[in-house]
Amino acid sequence: MRIAILAPPGVQSLDVVGPAEIFWEAARRIGDPGAYDVKVISTGAPSISGTGQLRFLADCSIFDPDEPIDTLLVAGDPSFQDIDPNVIDWLRRRVPTVRRYGSICTGAFLLAATGLLQDKRVTTHWECAERFRRQFPEIEVDTDAIYLRDGPLITAAGVTAGIDLALALVEEDHGRHVAMITARYMVVFLRRPGGQSQFSAHLVGQMAETTVIQKAQAYILANIAHPLSVDHLAQQVGMSPRNFARVFRREVGMTPTEFVVVARVDAARRLLEDTTQPLQRIAASCGFADMNTMRRIFAKTISVTPAAYRSRFHDAKQAFSRPEIELKAEAELGLNPAP
Repeated sequence: MRIAILAPPGVQSLDVVGPAEIFWEAARRIGDPGAYDVKVISTGAPSISGTGQLRFLADCSIFDPDEPIDTLLVAGDPSFQDIDPNVIDWLRRRVPTVRRYGSICTGAFLLAATGLLQDKRVTTHWECAERFRRQFPEIEVDTDAIYLRDGPLITAAGVTAGIDLALALVEEDHGRHVAMITARYMVVFLRRPGGQSQFSAHLVGQMAETTVIQKAQAYILANIAHPLSVDHLAQQVGMSPRNFARVFRREVGMTPTEFVVVARVDAARRLLEDTTQPLQRIAASCGFADMNTMRRIFAKTISVTPAAYRSRFHDAKQAFSRPEIELKAEAELGLNPAP
């Protein structure tokens, strides 16, 4: 099965290497090196400069004669400015000939520019989402998803999300056992817990530049079970509520109230993952008014209920912690044992 990865100049290196490693490892586990034939395609020159001062030697370019492709993925360039018309022409010609196609990071811009994503739902890196909306208002973009599937189209948020995308394709092609064993060997989740969210309170908490906002974020994370109104938070850091809210939003990119919600969801997720506490107790200890409030916020922010989240995570955890099941699956599938 040929997997073609289109790599523009300045490509995010992990957009190429991450999926390629997943496909290679899956083929090794199956015991068939030809199960995935990964080809890197350049937009012209045989050598591609990637991020991290890496360089890729392309297998072919968009100007070479067409060869059969099963799955076409378009990698992203985090600093791209212009879209090469030759790339758009090539994509318009090749996409209709493949079984499935998709993008990683800003590769979604290249696909969108072809006009082939009309009425599709996609994701891209959160930092580029607003630009994508302005440039392609007719395409629905989900700023929070790690990856999204819409028919034969699959798009990923970027960087490590290309690994999630590749694992989803491996599972589609060869089943959950192969994908699970591949993920376990690569030391990644088969499916990230938490509704595929790109964000967490601790990640957002690193975005503030001033000590006073960092102090407020630390206070929120340390007092998650207590009432955390804007007035109360402002008082803790010696600012007026209005000025505090303005500075917080400017530096963090969200309001204090939105940050509190993200922090509470994060805290609840950890308790759901690591404990068997009743949902009502978790809701109270994380500062939610009641269990229904927690359920509603979970559904809105990470598109899964607390009960479903716990079930999903525990299923994954059980699969990863029971090697005898994996050994049985490997024996049934004729898979090679891990080195």
